Amino acid sequence: MRKTLVFDMDGTIADLYGVNGWLENLREENARPYIEAKPLYDMDVLASILGLLRLNGWTIAITSWLSKESTKAYDKKVREAKKEWLAKYNFPYDEIHLVKYGTTKANCTRKNGGFQILVDDNEEVRKGWHLGDTINANENIIEKLVDLLVAEYE
Repeated sequence: MRKTLVFDMDGTIADLYGVNGWLENLREENARPYIEAKPLYDMDVLASILGLLRLNGWTIAITSWLSKESTKAYDKKVREAKKEWLAKYNFPYDEIHLVKYGTTKANCTRKNGGFQILVDDNEEVRKGWHLGDTINANENIIEKLVDLLVAEYE
């Protein structure tokens, strides 16, 4: 059976909300917060765990919303900034979906089938997930991913 881990970015792996002036910048269509956000985890550790999960058949997907109020030009800047951030921190992924704010995230990976786990900080988004399970990114996702990895060997 196909297994997919689906990661949100903002507030899940990237500390967008910790960037000084993030909301004002987004309203001004300035992509700076997406570029300057610090990782919420040690990205080397996270990449190692994800690499081991990939060796055990997991697909890694990014499904992240764009800015709530934006133009097509700003959407393009945000997409570029998010991809740049992922590359900067060597986050391994197999597919990426950077979609309009409010898009049902399950619609982005439904075609993958199988069992899917969404890693997201937004409770409402997690409650709407119906393709498998969720991990609350307001808790330590490293611990949850290690548990998932250990389960692969049981």
